[in-house]
Amino acid sequence: MLTPRPTDPNASAHERLYRSLRQQVMHGELDPGQSLTLRGLGKTYGVSMTPAREAVRRLVAEGALTLSSSGRISTPELTPERIEELAAIRALLEPEMAARALPRAHFALIERLTAINLMNGEAAVRGDAVTYVRTNLEFHRTLYLRAQTPAMLAMCETVWLQLGPTMRAVYARVKRRDPPMHHRVILAALKAGDEPGLRLAVRTDVTQGLRHLTG
Repeated sequence: MLTPRPTDPNASAHERLYRSLRQQVMHGELDPGQSLTLRGLGKTYGVSMTPAREAVRRLVAEGALTLSSSGRISTPELTPERIEELAAIRALLEPEMAARALPRAHFALIERLTAINLMNGEAAVRGDAVTYVRTNLEFHRTLYLRAQTPAMLAMCETVWLQLGPTMRAVYARVKRRDPPMHHRVILAALKAGDEPGLRLAVRTDVTQGLRHLTG
């Protein structure tokens, strides 16, 4: 279900729609393969067809939406092979960003990550799949921002966009109720300044979490 999100009132109409819809796709608020229409988007967000078309064009380019030869707009519906490919990209990029963030992992950052991880664990216990996906990505993104590698992070977010709907659907189906163990290992490695341990913890967190999607 599409739900408009608060955005910058000074942004253009297509920018507001783009930001809101991009966030919903990344956080798994839309189902895999869910169809969308320009008319429906315009009505939901209170914009005309032109900004709706421009926002969709940008999201298709990022992999957040797909556009068929017949003009059908939908969220990504991934095959196991495609999920494996995206998991491999995450396993390459994310440990590197975490390692680059380590020298800047001050106490306030670790406290912030601990708070996000607590919310992530609470979402798991409640069975709130959307909040689980959102806070899981927030945990990783907050850490990677300290790496100061915007090109890497942009590539990583493109992968998250493609995985979002599938991750939410699968986590909801398996009814995961346990907090993410590897986040605690990541936090311990940050506190200890342990780069090899941090790389391993991030890689394990990414690959093991995605096993649910191909199982």
